Amino acid sequence: YGVIRISPMLSPISMKLYYPFILLAMWGIIMTSSICLRQTDLKSLIAYSSVSHMGLVIAAALIQTPWSLAGSMTLMIAHGLTSSVLFCLANTNYERTHSRTMLLARGLQLILPLMTTWWLLANLMNMALPPTINLAGELLIIMSMFNWSATTIIMTGAGTLLTALYSLHVFLTTQRNKLPTNTSNIFPSQTREHLLMMLHLLPMLLLLMKPGLIMGPFT
Repeated sequence: YGVIRISPMLSPISMKLYYPFILLAMWGIIMTSSICLRQTDLKSLIAYSSVSHMGLVIAAALIQTPWSLAGSMTLMIAHGLTSSVLFCLANTNYERTHSRTMLLARGLQLILPLMTTWWLLANLMNMALPPTINLAGELLIIMSMFNWSATTIIMTGAGTLLTALYSLHVFLTTQRNKLPTNTSNIFPSQTREHLLMMLHLLPMLLLLMKPGLIMGPFT
């Protein structure tokens, strides 16, 4: 948000100075997404996922076109809610298994089927599947990056593919497979936990109905 506010004040003197930072942000998307694929710690994986998405936001904010600014603002708000719900879900796992290692918290679909639904929705939003507001933000950014330079589609495409891979990896590792032996005394999910997840995802659905609330100033 600070970059979006300050960048117009520095133009046009600093436009060429932005190029290294845009390339660094694009390269950072691929690097942090690759790190996510080899993480065993669930909370670290979610944190690196946020860094990867912020690479898109920084690159879009530095280009300073109406589409890129609208996309970066949309993705900031959408991913803020998405990463928050993922951290909440990771904490519900930690409260029951007392471990952040994904392999020690597998097969939870058998014990906590409703939590599996929240995990699926959160991961689909992290992947920016339609009709989520995340998709609108990422599409605006990817299109504005492509208009700026056609070669960026390689990096943004690779980043999107890696995001889908590690999101599915998180879901399948934590919810599928056989139950480990240390999960015999897990307590069931509570109403307050479901309410917390719903209050994260409900604003995203409302924003989907009226995206102009966050895109309006830039479009």
